[in-house]
Amino acid sequence: MSTTLQGQGVDPRSFKSFAEFYPFYLSEHSNRTCRRLHFVGSTLALICLAALLATGQPQYLLYGLLAGYGFAWIGHFGFEKNKPASFKRPLYSFMGDWVMYKDIWTGRIKF
Repeated sequence: MSTTLQGQGVDPRSFKSFAEFYPFYLSEHSNRTCRRLHFVGSTLALICLAALLATGQPQYLLYGLLAGYGFAWIGHFGFEKNKPASFKRPLYSFMGDWVMYKDIWTGRIKF
């Protein structure tokens, strides 16, 4: 994983495209435990989405959001020691979560 972009002092709102943003996103996820927590949270969010679709019970939407963001924020505040970019660039951060999830599944990024 490339960590050439260091997040300190970089405003996530300055990126004009997701392609520009994603290397910054990865630099904000250099801690392996943080990445693992993101992966667990995203997996639980997908399970909750499946439960929502299977049962039609809306509480699974809340559970999915809590799992996805909860695990990610524990990773950032507890291990990465930074503030999630989702506070300033929510759409790109959401997209980055799923691209990183795919990259972990495919072995492009170490789990």
